[in-house]
Amino acid sequence: MNTVKAFTFLTATILTFAGFGCATASKGGKASPPPALERLDAAKATADAEKKLNWFDARLLGIEGQGWTDVESPYDRLPSRAKGVVRDPVWSLSKDSAGLCVRFVTDSPNVWVRWKLNSANLAMDHMPATGVSGVDLYARDGAAWKWVGIGRTKGSDLNQEAQVVNTAPAGQHEFVLYLPLYNGVESAAIGVNADAFLAKAAARPAAKSKPVVVYGTSITQGGCASRPGMVYTSILSRRMGYPFINLGFSGNGPMEAELVTFMTEIDAAAYVLDCLPNMNTANVKERVEPAVKILREKRPDTPIIFVEDITRSGVWFYAERQTTLDEKNAALRAAYDKLVAHGVKGLYYVQGEKLLGDTTESTVDGTHPTDVGFISYADAVEPVLRRALW
Repeated sequence: MNTVKAFTFLTATILTFAGFGCATASKGGKASPPPALERLDAAKATADAEKKLNWFDARLLGIEGQGWTDVESPYDRLPSRAKGVVRDPVWSLSKDSAGLCVRFVTDSPNVWVRWKLNSANLAMDHMPATGVSGVDLYARDGAAWKWVGIGRTKGSDLNQEAQVVNTAPAGQHEFVLYLPLYNGVESAAIGVNADAFLAKAAARPAAKSKPVVVYGTSITQGGCASRPGMVYTSILSRRMGYPFINLGFSGNGPMEAELVTFMTEIDAAAYVLDCLPNMNTANVKERVEPAVKILREKRPDTPIIFVEDITRSGVWFYAERQTTLDEKNAALRAAYDKLVAHGVKGLYYVQGEKLLGDTTESTVDGTHPTDVGFISYADAVEPVLRRALW
């Protein structure tokens, strides 16, 4: 067993026994929530006599994955102050709810979700509606999170509704519901049986309460996952037990100073800069060191992880394209080495060669990962991020 595999195995073993410091659970996902969990008041729900449900505004359960509370709309990813400061395309994409999730505990045998979308463009030509505009549910099984159900869009209406749990096993279960990756959400509600228990999930342990902030491109935003839970930031959050803040902006993540400056407002466990797919070699030479300076002036001790550009699936055939990738990655490595040589601490580096695994079958178009590609991506980032955090 090599060093990385041994480290990952040991860490996974520790986490299995630690249970991330959250509620314990038996096989099948049945969990006994800590006594501190407070049942939501049914008076705050909207009764649904037809379905015999109580609908609760998702905000009552807390929205994880937001770095700011002073937002223009409830499910935005940047503060309202960013409007007019970041470029217009970045501001528009910040309205997409990529990486946002709701964690809750319920004993309801049935769980429904209602969500109102911002855009009627529910899918793209290379990414399904389930990933662009759907919702995605996982449940805790001991120390692991396992997929349970998907909320698929129906028709082209902005108002969507789906049953994501149907006749759950008896007992209380901890869930995480992921919101759409490439669409925005105006409102969201969780529906549970009228007599069911519903509460916020237990707070994360203090050691893992700070978020990992990831700034990047369409890949970071989640293109082209089949479900919202399959973007690599969410995969890593489930594996590692940290909240993640997804600041991926499709085609618009070139490590701009304005966005990096906003990032410093977040007291993060780590910052991940995964911007190279939206940068050329000149950008890399011009922007990496200033970005680190901005982060270090406000957050001198927070780990910073650099991620190289991916090796695109078709470069074995189009050799000249690999030359461009190699130049960008070499420029990033040179900037990293220079910063380390100048005494900047807490810097870490993820090589791009293995981000998409050892196959050419992990993307939809040579660049954007499938679910298989996102698992490989998480596999490549995880050991470096673990070293940075622990």
